[in-house]
Amino acid sequence: MKYFWIQLLLIVGSVSMALMFIRTWGQAKNRAWKRIAFSAFVIVNVYAVLRPTDVTWLAQQLGVGRGTDLVLYVMVLAMGFLTLNTFLRFRSLEKKITDLARTVAINEGVRHNDERLGADAVVAQTTPESAAAAKDKAKAKAEAGAGSDSDSVKA
Repeated sequence: MKYFWIQLLLIVGSVSMALMFIRTWGQAKNRAWKRIAFSAFVIVNVYAVLRPTDVTWLAQQLGVGRGTDLVLYVMVLAMGFLTLNTFLRFRSLEKKITDLARTVAINEGVRHNDERLGADAVVAQTTPESAAAAKDKAKAKAEAGAGSDSDSVKA
């Protein structure tokens, strides 16, 4: 009864974390091993709060000495795992964003060229047969344009 309030506070904190995790379970799209690890963490946490002498016994069996030291070492490892996991996730997201930006830039460039050069130039770039037809059409336009310029100069 001596440690009732702190135990209650710690258990309520652990259970609220678990409920928050379960509540966003489908949204977060967590992998199964992360779900299992988090669930095991919450269960071990509640057990350690209720039975601190067992944690001290386990720490002594492992050669650590005190239960609080064991908990600290485990938390340092967990923090390292979380940091590495976050780093790898950010690196993956940066790569996806870079690929997406490149795709958007290429598509915008193609769209801009379509608007600037017209559909004939796009067709000419895609197939060799249409390229020859587009060249012939461009020559005809140039000759027609040159002929109309010479007619207007003569007049």
